[in-house]
Amino acid sequence: MASETGVKIVVEVKDLQKVKDFVSRLAEFDEHDLVTNILSLGENQTRKRILAGGPAPDGTLWPPNREGTPTLHPTGDNLLGSLAWTSHGSAGEWGASFPFAHIHQEGAVISPKNAKLLAFPVKGKMAFAHKVTIPKREFLGVSAEDAKEIDALVTDFLGELLK
Repeated sequence: MASETGVKIVVEVKDLQKVKDFVSRLAEFDEHDLVTNILSLGENQTRKRILAGGPAPDGTLWPPNREGTPTLHPTGDNLLGSLAWTSHGSAGEWGASFPFAHIHQEGAVISPKNAKLLAFPVKGKMAFAHKVTIPKREFLGVSAEDAKEIDALVTDFLGELLK
């Protein structure tokens, strides 16, 4: 009686069409759609932060203003109306084009240029000062909560490719 020795390898491929479909979706993946979704979400998160009166993305509370109105949105939509995003293929950015947006984001000290004092209305009366310090009220950025929302958006978006 002869004994048989050797190696046998069996390869069985199941659901090959699912794999082909997935590879096809990956090949056609356009990151522009994902980028625009992230940018739109980032702009909306910034808009909510301004309307809520803060806090900054790092959790720092915004200092209150003298008039007691919602900081960065007391009377109009100048800052909100200037929020926008733009994309360039696989990258993009969001921000504010309002001319004084950077002052709110970074803070500033304002001194008179052509007079001895600054004059400005506070609660319906005129106030005067040698200088005014506008505190930093950072509104642009990604908070920990924002990052979780962006992560969920990316996970859902890429998850759709697996279906």
